Amino acid sequence: MLFLSGLLIHIFTGIAYLTGARNKEYEQALQKKINIKKESSTYLNLLERYKQQYKNKQQFFHRPVNEKEMNDEAANLANERIQEMAEKELATENLTRENYATFFGKCLEKPLFVIVTFIPGILMYLLLLVYPRPMIRYIAERLVQTLFVIISVIIFVFTILHFSPTDTAANILGEAATMEQREAFNQQYGLEQPYIVQLWDAIKGILTFDLGSSYTGNENVIKTISDRFPITLTIATWSLLMSVIIALPFGIISAAKRNSFWDYSFMFIALIGLSIPNFWQGLIFILTFAIKWNILPATYYPGDMASIIMPVIVLGTGLTASVARMTRSSILEVISEDYIVTAKSKGLLPRSIFMNHALRNAMIPIITIIGLQFGGMLGGAAVTEKVFNISGLGSYIVDKQFIPDIPSVLGGVVYIAIVISIVNLVVDILYAFLDPRIRSEMKKT
Repeated sequence: MLFLSGLLIHIFTGIAYLTGARNKEYEQALQKKINIKKESSTYLNLLERYKQQYKNKQQFFHRPVNEKEMNDEAANLANERIQEMAEKELATENLTRENYATFFGKCLEKPLFVIVTFIPGILMYLLLLVYPRPMIRYIAERLVQTLFVIISVIIFVFTILHFSPTDTAANILGEAATMEQREAFNQQYGLEQPYIVQLWDAIKGILTFDLGSSYTGNENVIKTISDRFPITLTIATWSLLMSVIIALPFGIISAAKRNSFWDYSFMFIALIGLSIPNFWQGLIFILTFAIKWNILPATYYPGDMASIIMPVIVLGTGLTASVARMTRSSILEVISEDYIVTAKSKGLLPRSIFMNHALRNAMIPIITIIGLQFGGMLGGAAVTEKVFNISGLGSYIVDKQFIPDIPSVLGGVVYIAIVISIVNLVVDILYAFLDPRIRSEMKKT
């Protein structure tokens, strides 16, 4: 990868290496040492020893001695030995044969070389920057995996929409549309193209942020998504913060006071939160807080922060309950481990053991469930958005999928997948910070 990413640079540095004077100087010094040693008694002694070795071998196998073969073999072995001795002597004089890797490393130490070769070697320099650093390499690998995940999502979603039994032209133009009108519609949006061509256009459109116009309304897909996605992301983010702020203390208290009144109360509330459907909870909130008590708006108004309070609570209820239960079970599992027993035997304070040892190691499954549930909130926000009349991305995808409006649905699903992939990347990085075993494994690889 290093060679291919800097191929243009390696062509010129390779020529410079082959024509360099450094190795010529070494070869001349080596040859001089070899010639001196060949004129010494050491070379003659080596020849005699290898000749005798040849004779002993032939005698052992009951073979006749061939003078020419004996002399050639003895000379080859003696020359190899003399060259080894000469190379060792030159090494003691700090004179060694420079290989290409050493030569290229010295080139990289020169700022002028880096400046001149920066543009043609940008990929090579990025690789040199990333690979030796475990954490940066870890993040880069996850980013590459994320790219493959996104492409896989594009292929999967597009394939399902493409081979769906519904007729897009008939759904939009109506059943009364003539065959000529349907063919004109398909030709306008490229629906008459082969599957591979349409798939390639979809992948290219996602990567270049240009999905064209939707089938209904002739609206720009990317602009529509960029207008609708912020509110969905805002509600999901506030719901996540709410769940973390409420669920972590509840779970910690339940684990610390196991089988107590607080434990039973908090877990009972969490069970109720898991059991309540979003749409039913939203309707109850509207009837209670908006219609009966008139303290909160029944629907969402852009710019009115009070109007997102109920959607945030409704969307975050399930996540809060899940995180609270996971926090409790994870801490209870950790405090029975051997290292907790060892910490107790050392006389550490219970609070110190709980906060510094148990809670930190219990955070890994908690972070996992938070990351997974956050992705679920982004994808499942459509119900909450419908209840509170929010023009978000979730409701947009639901409205478009029954046509099916392929560019709109594809863009919405893929950009949600991108956000989920980024969240998973953050979760993986948090794993590395919390678990020293992961950092150790990163350094080994």
